[in-house]
Amino acid sequence: MYPRMASITQDMRFRLSLIKYAEKFGVSKAAVKYKTNRQYIYRWKRRYDGSWDSLRDRSRRPLHHPNQHTPQEISLISHMRRRNPNAGLVIFWVKLMQRGYSRSISGLYRFLRKQKMMAVKPANPKYVPKPYEQMLFPGQRIQIDVKFVPSICLVNQAQGQSFFQYTAIDEYSRWRFVEAFEEHNTYSSAVFLDHLVKVFPLPIQCVQTDNGSEFTKRFTGTKREENLTLFEERLRQYGIKHKKIRPFTPRHNGKVERSHRKDNERFYATHTFYSFEDFAAQLKVYNRRDYNNFPMRPLGWKTPNEVLRDYLRSV
Repeated sequence: MYPRMASITQDMRFRLSLIKYAEKFGVSKAAVKYKTNRQYIYRWKRRYDGSWDSLRDRSRRPLHHPNQHTPQEISLISHMRRRNPNAGLVIFWVKLMQRGYSRSISGLYRFLRKQKMMAVKPANPKYVPKPYEQMLFPGQRIQIDVKFVPSICLVNQAQGQSFFQYTAIDEYSRWRFVEAFEEHNTYSSAVFLDHLVKVFPLPIQCVQTDNGSEFTKRFTGTKREENLTLFEERLRQYGIKHKKIRPFTPRHNGKVERSHRKDNERFYATHTFYSFEDFAAQLKVYNRRDYNNFPMRPLGWKTPNEVLRDYLRSV
Protein backbone atom coordinates (compact mmCIF):
# COMPACT_ATOMS: atom_id res chain seq x y z
CA MET A 1 0.00 0.00 0.00
CA TYR A 2 1.46 3.35 -1.08
CA PRO A 3 1.74 6.21 1.43
CA ARG A 4 -0.20 9.38 1.00
CA MET A 5 1.28 11.82 -1.50
CA ALA A 6 1.66 14.47 1.20
CA SER A 7 4.08 12.18 3.09
CA ILE A 8 6.41 11.68 0.11
CA THR A 9 9.18 14.24 0.50
CA GLN A 10 11.34 15.83 -2.15
CA ASP A 11 14.37 13.92 -0.87
CA MET A 12 12.55 10.61 -1.37
CA ARG A 13 11.71 11.52 -4.98
CA PHE A 14 15.35 12.52 -5.55
CA ARG A 15 16.63 9.19 -4.23
CA LEU A 16 14.21 7.18 -6.37
CA SER A 17 15.24 9.09 -9.51
CA LEU A 18 18.89 8.60 -8.57
CA ILE A 19 18.51 4.85 -8.11
CA LYS A 20 16.66 4.37 -11.42
CA TYR A 21 19.28 6.39 -13.32
CA ALA A 22 22.10 4.39 -11.70
CA GLU A 23 20.44 1.08 -12.63
CA LYS A 24 20.16 2.22 -16.25
CA PHE A 25 23.47 4.08 -16.80
CA GLY A 26 25.68 3.02 -13.91
CA VAL A 27 26.65 4.44 -10.54
CA SER A 28 29.54 6.59 -11.79
CA LYS A 29 27.45 8.44 -14.37
CA ALA A 30 24.63 8.86 -11.80
CA ALA A 31 27.10 10.41 -9.34
CA VAL A 32 28.25 12.91 -11.97
CA LYS A 33 24.74 13.81 -13.13
CA TYR A 34 23.24 14.20 -9.65
CA LYS A 35 26.40 15.77 -8.18
CA THR A 36 26.83 13.31 -5.35
CA ASN A 37 29.24 10.51 -4.44
CA ARG A 38 29.03 6.80 -5.26
CA GLN A 39 28.89 5.74 -1.61
CA TYR A 40 25.63 7.68 -1.25
CA ILE A 41 24.14 5.90 -4.27
CA TYR A 42 25.25 2.44 -3.11
CA ARG A 43 23.74 3.03 0.34
CA TRP A 44 20.30 3.91 -1.01
CA LYS A 45 20.42 1.10 -3.59
CA ARG A 46 20.93 -1.37 -0.75
CA ARG A 47 18.06 0.12 1.26
CA TYR A 48 15.59 0.38 -1.60
CA ASP A 49 13.17 -2.57 -1.72
CA GLY A 50 10.62 -1.13 -4.10
CA SER A 51 8.62 0.81 -1.45
CA TRP A 52 8.58 4.47 -0.60
CA ASP A 53 9.21 3.80 3.08
CA SER A 54 12.64 2.36 2.28
CA LEU A 55 13.64 5.78 0.93
CA ARG A 56 12.87 7.62 4.18
CA ASP A 57 15.53 8.90 6.54
CA ARG A 58 16.01 6.57 9.48
CA SER A 59 15.92 7.82 13.04
CA ARG A 60 19.31 8.76 14.43
CA ARG A 61 18.16 8.33 17.96
CA PRO A 62 20.58 6.12 19.90
CA LEU A 63 19.30 2.73 21.01
CA HIS A 64 20.80 3.16 24.46
CA HIS A 65 21.22 6.25 26.70
CA PRO A 66 23.95 5.51 29.23
CA ASN A 67 23.32 8.80 31.09
CA GLN A 68 19.56 8.63 31.31
CA HIS A 69 17.88 8.77 34.70
CA THR A 70 17.44 5.46 36.43
CA PRO A 71 13.99 4.29 37.61
CA GLN A 72 15.11 4.99 41.21
CA GLU A 73 16.05 8.57 40.34
CA ILE A 74 12.81 9.12 38.43
CA SER A 75 10.86 7.83 41.41
CA LEU A 76 12.75 10.17 43.76
CA ILE A 77 12.17 13.19 41.51
CA SER A 78 8.45 12.42 41.13
CA HIS A 79 8.04 11.96 44.87
CA MET A 80 9.87 15.19 45.70
CA ARG A 81 7.96 17.15 43.05
CA ARG A 82 4.64 16.05 44.53
CA ARG A 83 5.81 17.29 47.92
CA ASN A 84 7.36 20.51 46.55
CA PRO A 85 5.26 21.60 43.55
CA ASN A 86 6.32 25.27 43.82
CA ALA A 87 10.03 24.79 44.59
CA GLY A 88 12.34 26.52 42.13
CA LEU A 89 15.05 24.68 40.22
CA VAL A 90 17.94 25.43 42.58
CA ILE A 91 16.00 24.68 45.77
CA PHE A 92 14.55 21.52 44.25
CA TRP A 93 18.01 20.35 43.14
CA VAL A 94 19.47 20.93 46.63
CA LYS A 95 16.65 18.93 48.22
CA LEU A 96 17.35 16.07 45.81
CA MET A 97 21.10 16.22 46.49
CA GLN A 98 20.38 15.87 50.21
CA ARG A 99 18.61 12.60 49.39
CA GLY A 100 21.35 11.06 47.28
CA TYR A 101 20.74 12.62 43.86
CA SER A 102 24.06 13.03 42.00
CA ARG A 103 23.13 14.59 38.66
CA SER A 104 24.07 18.12 37.63
CA ILE A 105 21.53 20.92 37.85
CA SER A 106 21.49 21.25 34.05
CA GLY A 107 20.69 17.54 33.71
CA LEU A 108 17.86 17.91 36.20
CA TYR A 109 16.53 20.93 34.29
CA ARG A 110 16.45 19.01 31.00
CA PHE A 111 14.65 16.10 32.64
CA LEU A 112 12.05 18.31 34.34
CA ARG A 113 11.38 20.25 31.14
CA LYS A 114 11.04 17.07 29.07
CA GLN A 115 8.69 15.46 31.58
CA LYS A 116 6.76 18.75 32.05
CA MET A 117 7.50 18.75 35.77
CA MET A 118 8.77 22.32 36.10
CA ALA A 119 7.71 24.27 39.18
CA VAL A 120 4.13 25.46 39.25
CA LYS A 121 4.25 29.20 39.76
CA PRO A 122 1.52 30.25 42.17
CA ALA A 123 -0.85 32.88 40.84
CA ASN A 124 -0.26 36.42 41.99
CA PRO A 125 -2.70 37.51 44.67
CA LYS A 126 -5.51 39.52 43.21
CA TYR A 127 -5.15 43.21 43.85
CA VAL A 128 -8.07 44.52 45.84
CA PRO A 129 -8.00 48.31 45.89
CA LYS A 130 -8.87 50.07 49.08
CA PRO A 131 -12.30 51.67 49.06
CA TYR A 132 -11.92 55.29 48.10
CA GLU A 133 -12.85 57.78 50.78
CA GLN A 134 -15.95 59.65 49.70
CA MET A 135 -16.13 63.31 50.61
CA LEU A 136 -19.25 64.47 52.44
CA PHE A 137 -19.19 68.22 51.76
CA PRO A 138 -17.29 70.83 49.72
CA GLY A 139 -13.98 71.90 51.19
CA GLN A 140 -13.44 68.65 53.09
CA ARG A 141 -10.40 68.00 50.93
CA ILE A 142 -8.95 69.89 47.96
CA GLN A 143 -6.24 68.54 45.66
CA ILE A 144 -3.57 70.96 44.41
CA ASP A 145 -0.95 70.42 41.73
CA VAL A 146 1.15 72.33 39.20
CA LYS A 147 1.25 71.83 35.44
CA PHE A 148 4.04 73.01 33.15
CA VAL A 149 2.65 74.79 30.10
CA PRO A 150 3.82 72.96 26.92
CA SER A 151 6.55 74.92 25.16
CA ILE A 152 4.88 74.33 21.80
CA CYS A 153 2.05 76.63 22.93
CA LEU A 154 4.40 79.58 23.48
CA VAL A 155 4.90 81.82 20.44
CA ASN A 156 6.43 85.22 19.62
CA GLN A 157 7.52 87.00 22.80
CA ALA A 158 6.66 83.99 24.99
CA GLN A 159 9.08 81.63 23.26
CA GLY A 160 11.80 80.39 25.59
CA GLN A 161 9.89 81.34 28.74
CA SER A 162 8.30 79.03 31.31
CA PHE A 163 4.69 79.38 32.44
CA PHE A 164 2.92 77.32 35.08
CA GLN A 165 -0.70 76.44 35.78
CA TYR A 166 -1.62 76.00 39.44
CA THR A 167 -4.75 73.89 39.85
CA ALA A 168 -7.02 73.16 42.83
CA ILE A 169 -9.98 70.73 42.68
CA ASP A 170 -12.57 70.19 45.37
CA GLU A 171 -13.03 66.41 45.69
CA TYR A 172 -16.72 66.66 46.56
CA SER A 173 -18.00 68.95 43.80
CA ARG A 174 -15.09 68.74 41.30
CA TRP A 175 -15.18 72.54 41.32
CA ARG A 176 -11.85 73.79 40.05
CA PHE A 177 -9.78 76.93 40.50
CA VAL A 178 -6.75 77.61 38.30
CA GLU A 179 -4.26 80.43 38.10
CA ALA A 180 -1.28 81.26 35.91
CA PHE A 181 2.19 81.88 37.37
CA GLU A 182 5.58 82.73 35.95
CA GLU A 183 7.46 81.00 38.75
CA HIS A 184 7.24 77.54 40.26
CA ASN A 185 8.18 77.80 43.94
CA THR A 186 6.76 77.85 47.45
CA TYR A 187 6.01 81.58 47.25
CA SER A 188 3.78 81.04 44.20
CA SER A 189 2.10 78.17 46.04
CA ALA A 190 1.39 80.40 49.05
CA VAL A 191 -0.05 83.16 46.84
CA PHE A 192 -2.21 80.61 45.05
CA LEU A 193 -3.49 79.35 48.41
CA ASP A 194 -4.41 82.90 49.45
CA HIS A 195 -6.44 83.37 46.29
CA LEU A 196 -8.08 79.94 46.64
CA VAL A 197 -9.24 80.66 50.19
CA LYS A 198 -10.78 83.96 49.04
CA VAL A 199 -12.75 82.55 46.10
CA PHE A 200 -13.92 79.25 47.61
CA PRO A 201 -17.32 79.86 49.24
CA LEU A 202 -16.80 77.46 52.18
CA PRO A 203 -14.05 76.84 54.76
CA ILE A 204 -11.32 74.47 53.59
CA GLN A 205 -10.44 71.66 55.98
CA CYS A 206 -7.68 69.80 54.14
CA VAL A 207 -5.35 70.37 51.18
CA GLN A 208 -3.69 67.42 49.45
CA THR A 209 -0.50 67.80 47.40
CA ASP A 210 2.43 65.75 46.15
CA ASN A 211 5.90 66.04 47.68
CA GLY A 212 7.25 68.68 45.31
CA SER A 213 9.57 71.34 46.67
CA GLU A 214 6.98 74.01 45.88
CA PHE A 215 4.78 72.48 48.61
CA THR A 216 7.00 70.77 51.18
CA LYS A 217 10.55 69.95 52.25
CA ARG A 218 9.50 66.57 53.54
CA PHE A 219 12.66 64.74 52.44
CA THR A 220 15.38 67.27 53.22
CA GLY A 221 16.39 65.45 56.41
CA THR A 222 16.10 68.38 58.84
CA LYS A 223 13.73 68.66 61.76
CA ARG A 224 10.13 68.99 60.72
CA GLU A 225 9.28 72.07 62.78
CA GLU A 226 12.28 73.95 61.40
CA ASN A 227 11.65 72.96 57.81
CA LEU A 228 8.26 74.40 56.94
CA THR A 229 7.91 76.00 53.54
CA LEU A 230 6.09 79.27 53.07
CA PHE A 231 3.16 77.29 51.69
CA GLU A 232 2.98 75.10 54.81
CA GLU A 233 3.26 78.10 57.10
CA ARG A 234 0.35 79.70 55.28
CA LEU A 235 -1.68 76.50 55.70
CA ARG A 236 -0.99 76.59 59.43
CA GLN A 237 -2.15 80.21 59.61
CA TYR A 238 -5.45 79.27 57.94
CA GLY A 239 -5.85 76.19 60.15
CA ILE A 240 -5.89 73.88 57.10
CA LYS A 241 -4.54 70.34 57.35
CA HIS A 242 -1.83 69.42 54.84
CA LYS A 243 -2.01 65.86 53.50
CA LYS A 244 0.91 64.66 51.36
CA ILE A 245 0.45 61.71 49.04
CA ARG A 246 2.73 58.70 48.99
CA PRO A 247 5.96 59.36 47.02
CA PHE A 248 5.95 58.35 43.34
CA THR A 249 2.20 57.66 43.31
CA PRO A 250 0.58 60.55 41.37
CA ARG A 251 -2.62 58.48 41.04
CA HIS A 252 -3.36 59.39 44.66
CA ASN A 253 -3.86 62.92 43.37
CA GLY A 254 -5.91 61.47 40.54
CA LYS A 255 -8.61 64.12 40.18
CA VAL A 256 -6.23 66.98 39.56
CA GLU A 257 -3.93 64.81 37.41
CA ARG A 258 -6.90 63.76 35.27
CA SER A 259 -7.99 67.36 34.88
CA HIS A 260 -4.53 68.20 33.55
CA ARG A 261 -4.87 65.49 30.90
CA LYS A 262 -8.21 66.99 29.89
CA ASP A 263 -6.54 70.41 29.69
CA ASN A 264 -4.10 69.00 27.15
CA GLU A 265 -6.99 67.77 25.00
CA ARG A 266 -9.39 70.71 25.32
CA PHE A 267 -7.13 73.71 25.85
CA TYR A 268 -3.41 73.37 25.15
CA ALA A 269 -3.91 71.34 21.94
CA THR A 270 -5.75 74.25 20.30
CA HIS A 271 -4.35 77.41 21.92
CA THR A 272 -1.16 79.43 21.68
CA PHE A 273 0.07 82.29 23.91
CA TYR A 274 2.25 85.23 22.89
CA SER A 275 2.79 86.56 26.44
CA PHE A 276 2.17 85.69 30.07
CA GLU A 277 -0.76 88.08 30.26
CA ASP A 278 -2.33 86.42 27.22
CA PHE A 279 -1.89 82.97 28.79
CA ALA A 280 -3.40 84.06 32.12
CA ALA A 281 -6.45 85.61 30.42
CA GLN A 282 -7.15 82.61 28.18
CA LEU A 283 -6.71 80.17 31.08
CA LYS A 284 -9.18 82.07 33.24
CA VAL A 285 -11.82 82.14 30.50
CA TYR A 286 -11.33 78.44 29.70
CA ASN A 287 -11.77 77.36 33.29
CA ARG A 288 -14.85 79.51 33.83
CA ARG A 289 -16.62 78.60 30.59
CA ASP A 290 -15.49 75.05 29.98
CA TYR A 291 -14.40 73.03 33.01
CA ASN A 292 -16.68 74.21 35.81
CA ASN A 293 -19.68 74.17 33.45
CA PHE A 294 -18.98 70.78 31.89
CA PRO A 295 -21.35 67.91 32.95
CA MET A 296 -19.55 64.95 34.55
CA ARG A 297 -20.71 61.37 35.01
CA PRO A 298 -19.41 61.05 38.64
CA LEU A 299 -21.64 64.02 39.47
CA GLY A 300 -24.75 62.48 37.91
CA TRP A 301 -24.17 64.52 34.74
CA LYS A 302 -24.25 67.76 36.67
CA THR A 303 -21.63 70.47 36.35
CA PRO A 304 -19.27 71.34 39.25
CA ASN A 305 -20.95 74.73 39.54
CA GLU A 306 -24.38 73.09 39.85
CA VAL A 307 -23.23 70.66 42.56
CA LEU A 308 -21.62 73.44 44.56
CA ARG A 309 -24.69 75.66 44.11
CA ASP A 310 -27.05 72.88 45.22
CA TYR A 311 -25.03 72.27 48.38
CA LEU A 312 -24.98 75.96 49.30
CA ARG A 313 -28.75 76.12 48.93
CA SER A 314 -29.22 73.10 51.19
CA VAL A 315 -27.23 74.49 54.14
